[in-house]
Amino acid sequence: MTIDSLEKQLEQLREEILTMGSLLQEQIYKANRSLTEKNMELAREVIAKDDIIDQMELDIEQQCLYLIALKQPMARDLRFIGTALRIIVDFERMGDHAESIATIAIDLYDQTYMKPLIDIPKMAQLAQDMVVTAMQAYINGDVKLAMTLVDMEKEMDHLYGLVFHECLSYMMRDQGNIPQGTALILVAGHLERIADHATNLGEMVIYMVEGRRVDINVIARSPK
Repeated sequence: MTIDSLEKQLEQLREEILTMGSLLQEQIYKANRSLTEKNMELAREVIAKDDIIDQMELDIEQQCLYLIALKQPMARDLRFIGTALRIIVDFERMGDHAESIATIAIDLYDQTYMKPLIDIPKMAQLAQDMVVTAMQAYINGDVKLAMTLVDMEKEMDHLYGLVFHECLSYMMRDQGNIPQGTALILVAGHLERIADHATNLGEMVIYMVEGRRVDINVIARSPK
């Protein structure tokens, strides 16, 4: 084994993490568009591609285990690989949430929305931004960038609250809105959970680089 061979395989691992993360961003984007634009083709595409994300998780996991078992990485390289094993689990779960949003989009296809979808698309864009931030923080070992997820998580929680209370008001005003209102709250919940998984990635980066454990969600929800 040479150092170069390990470095090359670690670079390949980085590229595969980036590829999986990019596909995940695309899944979130298309799931949101399928809902806001009532685009069933996009919804079905998101659902179909979830299997690709699942397979990517398995492939990257095998690669990580191979590197640990046969290349015997040390120190920072080992922490990088170990963190990758945890990150792909969060990526896979984010993909499941995107798939669930696409499924809800299909369920609501024949319905006229009780209100314009304003804050849900904002949540979707923010979720994508959080995935990009967490992924770049991991690739670059950037703790400062990981900590920017605190303010993004605060904004996500704020938007979720807006969606929840607005849908609830429509549901209280007219019981006929209850099924759709519940579905839209579920969409917001899926996006909020994607954000939570992104903060998980940020926490892993901080631990990987500095060896300390930080709960970004607790920091985001604590008063100044």
